[in-house]
Amino acid sequence: MRDIDERTRLAGANKLELLLFTLGKDINSGREEIYGINVFKVREVLHAPPITRAPEMPAAVEGMVSLRGVLVPIIDIARYTGIQTDRESNILIVTEYNGRVQGFLVADVDKILRLEWSNVKVPPEMMMAAQQGGLVTAVTELPDGRLVMILDVERVLSETSPNAEEQHLIDSIKPLPIQDRAIFFADDSSVARSQVGRTLERLGIKGLSASNGRQAWEMLQVLADRAMNEERPVKDFIQLILTDVEMPEIDGYSLTKKIKQDGRFKDIPVVMHSSLSGTSNQSLGKSVGVDYYVSKFDPTKLSSLLSELLLNGFKK
Repeated sequence: MRDIDERTRLAGANKLELLLFTLGKDINSGREEIYGINVFKVREVLHAPPITRAPEMPAAVEGMVSLRGVLVPIIDIARYTGIQTDRESNILIVTEYNGRVQGFLVADVDKILRLEWSNVKVPPEMMMAAQQGGLVTAVTELPDGRLVMILDVERVLSETSPNAEEQHLIDSIKPLPIQDRAIFFADDSSVARSQVGRTLERLGIKGLSASNGRQAWEMLQVLADRAMNEERPVKDFIQLILTDVEMPEIDGYSLTKKIKQDGRFKDIPVVMHSSLSGTSNQSLGKSVGVDYYVSKFDPTKLSSLLSELLLNGFKK
């Protein structure tokens, strides 16, 4: 619990810890790339136990293991990314996202790196167009100049463990009986932005989106400046802000703090939408001014909360 509290305090200071890992040397390029995953989402690291293979699983899913009586799906990250390496992946990183537990097979783990979100950058266009285009949501630089790539884990899970009920749940959402409602949402995962966008479309809500915290804050400032120039409240343009927690440059906690310190947004609720679903994260969100919290990704819960706020108004 002390570790959780410490990492919660780090998040509140726009900082995070990454567990660094490698997949081995790429046979084609001869390079060994470094990847990172937020320690907040790591349950444990261990040598991979025997894996039971099952039929009709996606190619990158190695199989299942039993950890203390719980069946955990195992995803081979090298195979998923299409990288041929010179080493066997036999280290298992057990993670929890959106209330689901899964394991990632990697070649080796290195160390835990503590850094500020301001040093985590959006990947350049060239990287986005490369072999792993769309899979890398952020990059940061080590003191020796090497780059650490942070994968879009939500996309990995969406493509290797698809939720067959998700589209059915989205299709069951009823449109709001009112029009001209709009929300602003920020998330660094393309999969998450797509999920939110489809939910808003079913509700009949307009959406304006940003792919990282800094871009979100800059866009919100432009919107607030426009409202002020037209002598109108910002609420005439957007009625709600939905934000992820983990985002390059400015995380969701710091973004929320900035919003709450700007009086132009005083009547607009901030909803935190995150796969970090622990109570410590929710408590930290409330401490920086988050008004509501909804865990990823349940389109029914998200649409229900948005409908309630947009129909009945925001009560502080």
